[in-house]
Amino acid sequence: MKAEIVNVGDEILLGQIVNTNATFLSKALVSAGIEPKWITVLADNREAILNGLKIALKRADVVVVTGGLGPTHDDLTKYAAAEFFQSPLKINPDIYEGLKRRFEERGRPMPEVNRNQAEVPTKATILSNPIGTAPGLLFEKDGKLCFILPGVPREMERMTRESVLPILARRFEKKRTCLRFKTLRTTGIFESKLMEVLGDVQKIEQVAKVAFLPHFYGVDVRLTVKSNSDSECEERLKKAEALVRARVERYIYGVDEDTLEQKVAELLFQTKQTVAVAESCTGGLLSHKLTNVPGSSDYFDRAVISYSNRSKIENLGVSPHTLEQFGAVSEETAREMAEGVRKMAGTNWGLSTTGIAGPGGGTAEKPVGLVYIGLSGEEESTVRRFIFTTDRLANKERAAYAALEILRRRLLKFI
Repeated sequence: MKAEIVNVGDEILLGQIVNTNATFLSKALVSAGIEPKWITVLADNREAILNGLKIALKRADVVVVTGGLGPTHDDLTKYAAAEFFQSPLKINPDIYEGLKRRFEERGRPMPEVNRNQAEVPTKATILSNPIGTAPGLLFEKDGKLCFILPGVPREMERMTRESVLPILARRFEKKRTCLRFKTLRTTGIFESKLMEVLGDVQKIEQVAKVAFLPHFYGVDVRLTVKSNSDSECEERLKKAEALVRARVERYIYGVDEDTLEQKVAELLFQTKQTVAVAESCTGGLLSHKLTNVPGSSDYFDRAVISYSNRSKIENLGVSPHTLEQFGAVSEETAREMAEGVRKMAGTNWGLSTTGIAGPGGGTAEKPVGLVYIGLSGEEESTVRRFIFTTDRLANKERAAYAALEILRRRLLKFI
């Protein structure tokens, strides 16, 4: 079974909003065993919508259209669909009365322009919209289904769960395909190196399709399996995951929606250890991530944002001699920052960041993107050196994630 998602709206084409509807619908269709093959964005234009419906229904078994069902002059989807399916529009009394009640409950008279939302194509099945004024529509043609839903995400999502997915389950139960994904989240290794360490990816792809998805914080390895059997899907997915883990286990911190800060928090909870942070170039971002997890007060003691040399001396006990001889961005300073905040807080761990975020301030010896991350424990202190990018925000993100990963790996040795 193949599906196409059609999103109508000039605001998407012009880049004024992010197309979150397509993301939600893709996941929903996959959960129903129907594979999305195309995502199309159309302008608020009658001809564009007519042509889009023609193409979509020619190549897909299921088409889901969102947007253009509002009451204003530029909401043209319903009218184009009525024309395409040769289905005259007619006022639906139940919908009309429902619209009036909705406005009365708000203590407002219904604007006349909303009356046209009660006009529905006579050949369409009406899909209830429990939280909005625009009903959804379902057309059937040559054994294919075309759903037309509002573009408002909250309305579209609820109608998909309550109407679209149950209809698809009933209609295509015997034709559905099992499509399963698993994402293995890695950090501390760049994309080309990850592929090199994995070796012959073709061996893994005999079991599951492999895709590499790089981000600021690392590279996700997505495994995709398709089969007619749910049990075979699960078996192949487990086999593919085992093949990947056998080669790059040390870089994998989580799966699917896991975040690095969540995994670090789990280790800190598990070992009942605590951490304090001294930040320079990350400006509080590392502390922000460590405190994103509920219950973080159990393991997170404090943060010192020491941007200036004076604050490093006064608040962290960094030696003026160290700063004068080696500079604020140095292995020595990072070590003293981490040790200083750990001793001040009395925690198990002290974590520090210092670097040149950019875009200016770099030299030949210390370029933009140079970052030192210090980790101080009760037995020893270590410092890692990185050179990231020339982009300031990217450097802050990468430094914060690198610090989390350094702490994660150290914690794993204490379990």
